[in-house]
Amino acid sequence: MSETEASSTQAAPRRSPLQRYWFDIPLWKRILPALLLGAVAGMAYGPEAAQVKWLGDIFVRLTRMVVAPLVFVTIMAGVMALGDPKRLGALGLRTVGLFVGTAAIAVCIGVSLGLLLQPGVGVSLAAAVPQEIKPGRSLSEQLLAIIPLNPVQALVEGDMLAIIFFAVLFAAALLKLGERAKPLVDAINVASDAMLTVVKFVIETAPFGVFGLVATAVGVNGLGVFVNVSLLALGTLVCCTIQTLVVQPGLIRLAGALPAAPFLRGAADAILVAFSTSSSSASLPVEMTVAEKNLGLHKSIISTVLPVGVSIGRDGTALYVALLSVFAAQALGVALQPVDVALIIGAATLLAVSTPPVPSSSLFMMAAVLSVVGIDDAQSALIVGFILPFDRPLDMIRTVPNVMSNLTNATLVARWSGEMDPDVLRKPPRV
Repeated sequence: MSETEASSTQAAPRRSPLQRYWFDIPLWKRILPALLLGAVAGMAYGPEAAQVKWLGDIFVRLTRMVVAPLVFVTIMAGVMALGDPKRLGALGLRTVGLFVGTAAIAVCIGVSLGLLLQPGVGVSLAAAVPQEIKPGRSLSEQLLAIIPLNPVQALVEGDMLAIIFFAVLFAAALLKLGERAKPLVDAINVASDAMLTVVKFVIETAPFGVFGLVATAVGVNGLGVFVNVSLLALGTLVCCTIQTLVVQPGLIRLAGALPAAPFLRGAADAILVAFSTSSSSASLPVEMTVAEKNLGLHKSIISTVLPVGVSIGRDGTALYVALLSVFAAQALGVALQPVDVALIIGAATLLAVSTPPVPSSSLFMMAAVLSVVGIDDAQSALIVGFILPFDRPLDMIRTVPNVMSNLTNATLVARWSGEMDPDVLRKPPRV
């Protein structure tokens, strides 16, 4: 051994066993075994597996704890990193256009599969217990709700669109002030870095949370919960698979001129967390981490596009609402004419991007879509009551394309804006 090699060997830091056998292992290689072990534990212990639900609850609470402050400070830091308010306008239009476009594609896939598989034909609703349908907000009410009456209350309630609106407005004001605002700008940048560090701490709990969530779901409901309402479940799985493995990677390849396989590999952690938590907002911290470490997106895009996508990135919701609307019409004996199909596609696209990022919310958005083809709230409540007992596994499946739409569109925006390092995407995942 030469002196140079010897000195290099001596200089190499010693890694602790904890680092070698935990932190140095990519996150997805820790989450996937936890998911499988959770399923095994659920099958082995049945309802008693619910005793580990607290592990999942802790993880979900930790992720939701960081989402509102994370979105607030990172949005401001991202807007200020753009430097020019004109760039913000162009970025915003491009971002919203992408999310609406991919949601429309998802809706068309959902309607097509619904008409092909006919999952609602012959379904009996006799045993269904109607569920209360909350009155939907009009378009004007939804637009007004973006402007918070009280920004602090919006933070407390986790109202994402209101938080984003105020953060963008406040950051634009700081840009306008220029040099005078530098102390506050520096403080916000430090706060953003601090929140991202908190996110790294939270992400390390993901394998334990996934184990608790999956063990409880399988233990309480059994594996049969994944195959009940078989045709609807099959349709949901096929639609989500097409959107996640064909449409979104296809956009990355064709519109972004980037390799699709490394993109999917780099997004694996976010996919697993999305599946286990059934929550786009709970997946945001992991999305931001993989976007930087595995996909090569710059912080200016991560801090602006991804938080917006949590509120409007709804490919999975869009396809499910469309599929479920066709299912409901078939179960209720309503013959859909071409004009009805067109109305469902339009309404499902618009409503999907305004659906709150919480589990099972799309079930209740379905009522607004069905209303455009003459199905009243009482009939919609019957459908919700029929689906609700089986919705959890379906929610797990459709959250994956929601999260993937966020990463896909953020990657495309970054690519078109020159705000990413393609070489990072092509390398093996770092987390």
